[in-house]
Amino acid sequence: MKLAYWVVDAFTDTQFSGNPAAVVLPEVPLADAVMQAIAAENNLSETAFAVPEGDGYRLRWFTPTVEVDLCGHATLASAFVLSLQCVAGPFRFHTRSGVLTAAMTDGGIELDFPAHGFAAAEMSDVVVRAVGMAPVEVFQAASLVAVLPSAGDVVGLRSDLAAIRMLPGGILIVTAAGGADCDVTSRFFGPGVGIDEDPVTGSMHTQVVPYWAAKLGKRRLICHQASQRGGRMVATLDGDRVRLEGQAVLFAEGTIFLS
Repeated sequence: MKLAYWVVDAFTDTQFSGNPAAVVLPEVPLADAVMQAIAAENNLSETAFAVPEGDGYRLRWFTPTVEVDLCGHATLASAFVLSLQCVAGPFRFHTRSGVLTAAMTDGGIELDFPAHGFAAAEMSDVVVRAVGMAPVEVFQAASLVAVLPSAGDVVGLRSDLAAIRMLPGGILIVTAAGGADCDVTSRFFGPGVGIDEDPVTGSMHTQVVPYWAAKLGKRRLICHQASQRGGRMVATLDGDRVRLEGQAVLFAEGTIFLS
């Protein structure tokens, strides 16, 4: 069996920045073990598989080690690849997190994702060790989030991955208000799901945007992810949804040969 695939740099307008995602468009569903093996072989933070289903596509995302419930950059990449195939949008994706949509805009591609609630969490010794300093605040959304005093603290953070593996899910988000020409600066560490640090994480912003929208009194936020590759998006809180707008750039396309 031959499968076409693409690699797309998401949440950026420049190659070699943003977050690279692989996108595979099978005509029929693949076995879970096959999708996981392809994702492990690609060794990118996520590989997306979009199969035609009903009024849209069944979309699933795999890290090199596990399937995840929600992924922003690989969804944006999937919509970008479908547009390259001259498929008319907006796109409807049936996922573990419900129906997600992606629409082409003047500024790139806008994703419509569910917003995640949050609640105060304990500032444990493990959290302090994981961050390397005492956060201003810690809250629990889908993942544990540590709020730091400044964007500079987020940028300069040297995380303790061993400590992060001890946190729920082996995931830690760090975030702060402000930054270079932005409202919010964040980073995402996920050694528990096979990603020591994710370059740009759309799903993370469904967790931090509701928090910062309340704190800053703004529904529309310019967000920067301060990984080595870096990436940006415009996030808008709309009731119980978060709209994430970003750009994408094609890096590669090729063929997977399955024996």
